[in-house]
Amino acid sequence: MSATFFTEITIFLLAVFIGFEVIAKVPSTLHTPLMSATNAIHGIVLVGALIVAGVAYPPLGHVLAIVTVFLASLNVFGGFVVTERMLAMFQPRKPQERRDP
Repeated sequence: MSATFFTEITIFLLAVFIGFEVIAKVPSTLHTPLMSATNAIHGIVLVGALIVAGVAYPPLGHVLAIVTVFLASLNVFGGFVVTERMLAMFQPRKPQERRDP
């Protein structure tokens, strides 16, 4: 194992830990703006996945690139679905119609 590998694993683990700690401390009133920001980040991840897919080495690289693009796309579209549902919770409810007997 090279020193570069250990450096990359260390950075990854630190990013996971810091990301978890930051998200865990967010109050519920800020989840909708936070989801909007993460949708933008997921869009950047998708662009990065497409770039990596263009320079991947065959055959395993292409398979991993397709999986990466698929998962990044799920992040983007899922984030928009969740944001839409959360925003719908804050819209006023329509009054129910009365039925006279």
